[in-house]
Amino acid sequence: MRALIVQALKRIDALVVDEATDGVDALKKLATRRYDILLTDINMPVMDGLKLISLVRRDAVHREIPIIVITTEGGDEDRRRAMSLGANVFIPKPVQAAGLLGHVRTLLGL
Repeated sequence: MRALIVQALKRIDALVVDEATDGVDALKKLATRRYDILLTDINMPVMDGLKLISLVRRDAVHREIPIIVITTEGGDEDRRRAMSLGANVFIPKPVQAAGLLGHVRTLLGL
């Protein structure tokens, strides 16, 4: 699924796409450079996406980064929790590329 999302994102010429294997890997990458947008899943090994969102929102450097959650966890409680932690968009899987790209463009002002 991640590979398909990466391929879809590469359709936007203005984006440079980077991947992380889990929430800890994402935090390591965020520590080394600035990103314009963050896409995460709730279910990831080592650190889940909800913890990642909460840590990013507490970080002064990255607190304003738009966050999109793409997940199989489509329940109302999962959506509410992700949004309350600071996600901007919650997309249940299966994700449609056109819809995802629309959200990315909107959040980035493209």
